[in-house]
Amino acid sequence: MIELTDAAVREVKRLRTKYDPSMVLRLGVKPSGCSGMSYTMNFEPEARADDETLEIDDLTVVVDPLSLTMMDGMSVDFTEDLLGGGFRFNNPIAVSNCGCGSSFSVAETQTASATASA
Repeated sequence: MIELTDAAVREVKRLRTKYDPSMVLRLGVKPSGCSGMSYTMNFEPEARADDETLEIDDLTVVVDPLSLTMMDGMSVDFTEDLLGGGFRFNNPIAVSNCGCGSSFSVAETQTASATASA
């Protein structure tokens, strides 16, 4: 499953108040970046039927099954610093990350099993 630190939960809740407090947080991945995949985070009105749902401190986090295969075991943190704070993704199944930290890749076997289950 995916974990969010207390700092990440606080920041997501703060951001969610700018939209609609009833919205869910969708985490996912998409093909992009120099390493192949990048993380996505956005608010949506509700979960989809096949989503994996996680409840954390009055926050609903949803992940589609394909993204979950590339994010399982991941931890999301939020940091603030002078050089550019933001959300940090610690993905134990990522085999490489780009220098700027915005994209990643997983082992070929992980990608193949994700594609097969789609």
